[in-house]
Amino acid sequence: SIALVAPTADDARSVMLSSGREHQPEASGILAVSSSDFYPRYEVSNRRLVWPNGSVATTYSAEEPERLRGPQHHFAWVDEIAAWAKHGEAWDQLLFGLRLGDHPQACITTTPRPIPLLKRLLADRATVVTRGTTYDNRANLSPSWYASIITGFEGTRLGRQELMGEILSDVPGALWTLGL
Repeated sequence: SIALVAPTADDARSVMLSSGREHQPEASGILAVSSSDFYPRYEVSNRRLVWPNGSVATTYSAEEPERLRGPQHHFAWVDEIAAWAKHGEAWDQLLFGLRLGDHPQACITTTPRPIPLLKRLLADRATVVTRGTTYDNRANLSPSWYASIITGFEGTRLGRQELMGEILSDVPGALWTLGL
């Protein structure tokens, strides 16, 4: 049993599932990258994928943390946790249900922002961190988009966050710190 948790229900469908296979050959969601010999069935009304071996992945919106209350999972894929409006509530409810199997785990994919939850997760000794940058993903991006974005944002504060995946804290020279 797998939980797929995104900032919104639409994000779960369009980013994590990305079912527009014919229309978006570069899509990277589960349905777009699944092999034809082990392709999951998408049950729209149940918000879930079911694989031929019986594994089930259910989508959730972090906007509705209460939906995570009760269901149990072996694994979770959490996308863009730093963009969740109710990140603390949704994460806590997910954790309470992440209790099946010998070693329940969550995989978090996000552009980092200095939110307390992300800082707490990064400080946890059980967290394994893998980092990637836009430069690492260049082969999968439109050359014109890449040139435009790199030209416009490389070397900027926003570029450090969005392109390099850095967690930025205080702005140099600011009168107020994030701690205040």
